[in-house]
Amino acid sequence: MIFRQLVEPESSTYTYLIGCENTGEAVLLDPVIETCDRDMEAVAALGLNLAFTLDTHIHADHISGACRLRSLTGCEVAYPADDNLSCADVEVSEEAPLSVGDLTIRALFTPGHTDKHHSYVIEQGGHTQVFTGDALLIDGCGRTDFQNGDSATLYKSVREKLFALPEDTLVYPAHDYSGRRVSTIIQERTRNPRLNDEISLSEFQRIMAELDLPYPKKIDVAVPANLKCGDCVEEAVEHLHEIGGKSPQG
Repeated sequence: MIFRQLVEPESSTYTYLIGCENTGEAVLLDPVIETCDRDMEAVAALGLNLAFTLDTHIHADHISGACRLRSLTGCEVAYPADDNLSCADVEVSEEAPLSVGDLTIRALFTPGHTDKHHSYVIEQGGHTQVFTGDALLIDGCGRTDFQNGDSATLYKSVREKLFALPEDTLVYPAHDYSGRRVSTIIQERTRNPRLNDEISLSEFQRIMAELDLPYPKKIDVAVPANLKCGDCVEEAVEHLHEIGGKSPQG
């Protein structure tokens, strides 16, 4: 497997380039519209062909690069089937994984940050990687106070789906605001201050209720665009830059 972790600094979003060594097919997971040119350069530099984009959920802090990448490369846009987006070419679910060449990307339904959120698992060469979107962050988790989020649902998703993975599974989140790039399931189970194994559901609900996070300032621009797979007028992107800064998701 060919793997690159790329970062968009304004939103602290990680985009993951995953490629099949045997076929040259690749997928970009959680691409950002402003970094499409950089992403295509990375794909070309590795001699890959972009077959798909894939998103973990409808993002509230940036606009997806899915539609733009499709227009530039002819790739297909994949989204969780539960999102029911007319702009998607391919729907993924726990019953319908995404095949990228010889690689299989398995979906895990992990709602709570949003009600349709999915994480993705790759098992290759005896190793497991999970791309947790905003459901599980390094030493944290996504907020649960918008987009039909729910703290009890997120707790269940993390405990029953993500923490059920092998302890040495590498955890790759959609964001980290401190520049950290990777964790493991056992690290999050033992050290995550919100979700470690010692935290009860009621305590987690209290923690999330007391976060007192500001209204996500980019949500009113980003979500409508992402419901169209990132298909938006240039003014929407400019508006996000005018708003400026980070819109923390956790």
